[in-house]
Amino acid sequence: MQITFLGTSSGVPTRARNVSSVALRLPQRAELWLFDCGEGTQHQILRSDLRISQLSRIFITHLHGDHIFGLMGLLASCGLAGNVEKVDIYGPPGLNDYLQAASRYSHTHFSYPVKVHTVKPGVIYEDEEFTVSCGLLHHRITAFGYRVVEKDRVGRFDVEKAKALKIPSGPIYGQLKRGETVTLEDGRVIKGSELCGPTEIGRKIAYCTDTVYCDGAVSLAADADVLIHEATFAHQDAEMAFQRLHSTSTMAAQTAHVAGVNKLIMTHFSPRYAPGNSIELRDLLQEARAIFPNTDMAHDFMVYDVPRRREVVANHLNSV
Repeated sequence: MQITFLGTSSGVPTRARNVSSVALRLPQRAELWLFDCGEGTQHQILRSDLRISQLSRIFITHLHGDHIFGLMGLLASCGLAGNVEKVDIYGPPGLNDYLQAASRYSHTHFSYPVKVHTVKPGVIYEDEEFTVSCGLLHHRITAFGYRVVEKDRVGRFDVEKAKALKIPSGPIYGQLKRGETVTLEDGRVIKGSELCGPTEIGRKIAYCTDTVYCDGAVSLAADADVLIHEATFAHQDAEMAFQRLHSTSTMAAQTAHVAGVNKLIMTHFSPRYAPGNSIELRDLLQEARAIFPNTDMAHDFMVYDVPRRREVVANHLNSV
C-alpha cells in the first residue's frame, strides 16, 4: 500500500501545492484508489509515477469545490484515453446530481461504466482483501472521513516442513495455506497455521478532511497505521478554525494521540502560512510534534509506503 499526495493546499492552489487529492496505490492488485479530486488532479497524476489506467475507485469527502472540481475532467479524460475499465465513486448525497448535471451541460458521455454510491456511516465497500468504511466529520456541509482496512493474511506456507512431515501434496496444501485444520488419512490432525509463517497483520489507513476536532475522526482513526488529517490552521488561529470548522495542527495531533495511531501525516494547509510570513508551515509541524511526535507534513508528490506489522505466531506441530 503506497500513498501519494497529489494536492496538499486548502481552498485554492498555490505555486507549490495543488488542492486536495490523495492516491492509494495497491500494487498487489494493480489498482489505484483516489481520495478527493480537486481541480488539476489529473495533471498531478500525469506528473507522478501513477498510472491513470489503474484507477478503479474514487472516494469523495464532501462537495466543496477544492475537493471535487477536478472530478469531471478526470473522468472525461479516462474515457478519451480508453484504458479505464470502470470506476466506482463514493460520496455524500448530491454527488450523483452534480456529475449528472456536469455531464449533461458539457455533453460528456463516458465510454466506460461509472457508478456513484451515496454513502452513509458504516461499511461502504468490502472484498476478500479490504474493507472500507466511512463516518461523519464536523464541517460546514455534510462531510465524511474514510477508513481503509487491509484484512489479515496467513503467513507464508512452509512447503519443506510439509514435505518433511510427509503430508501429501495436492488440494491439502491449498487448505493448509489458507490456515485450515486438516485430518490426514493416517489420523494426524495438522493445523495450517502451524505450517505458516507469522500472520501478516492488515494495515489501516484513515483519511479525515475537512473537519474540526470531533469524535468521528477519532473513531475512524482508531489504531490506524497512518492517519491523514487536515491541518488548515496554526494553533494561534484556533478561533478562525472553529468559525470555519477546520482543524488546527494541534487538533490533528490530538486526534492522532487519542486514536492511538502509529503515524500522522498532515495536509490541507492554508496558503496564509507561506514562507516569510509571521507563521510558517514549519511552525505548524512543531506544534503538532509537541503533542504527537511521529508527525510529518505532506507536500505534493510525497510518497509514503505504509509498513506492515507482523504478529509472531508459534510454529510447532502437536505430536501425535
